[in-house]
Amino acid sequence: MIKPAVAATLFAALLTACSQGGGAKSSSSDPYAGLDTQILAWRTEIEANHSACASKVEGKGCQDFQVMCKAAQDITPDETAKGVTAKVVAAMTFAGRNPDGSTGKSGSSFATFAKAGDAWTRAEAKPVNLTTCAPLA
Repeated sequence: MIKPAVAATLFAALLTACSQGGGAKSSSSDPYAGLDTQILAWRTEIEANHSACASKVEGKGCQDFQVMCKAAQDITPDETAKGVTAKVVAAMTFAGRNPDGSTGKSGSSFATFAKAGDAWTRAEAKPVNLTTCAPLA
């Protein structure tokens, strides 16, 4: 379940992290520190493995990557017992490329990120609304 107040806080924290100059890292007191690095790794994996990115032009298989939404998720008691301190669902869209360089097939991907200690893990997630990150019925 998405908590709007938490989602707003997450957005503000991520916006702050993204606006820091020179590749500065987020504060270690930030529960979402390191998430931006995990999202970049997710993008790299999508480009390497998603069927929409199969056709490569100048080494790139997709373009126009956009994180459409990110939203904090409730942490279950079982996850808390395992040390999870932050959990986020995210949606990313992108477009493939045709061999001639034109825009090809569109794609999307969904992931849940969970943080325990200083380490993030990523798992595939069910599709969500691209605007709100709410689960689709």
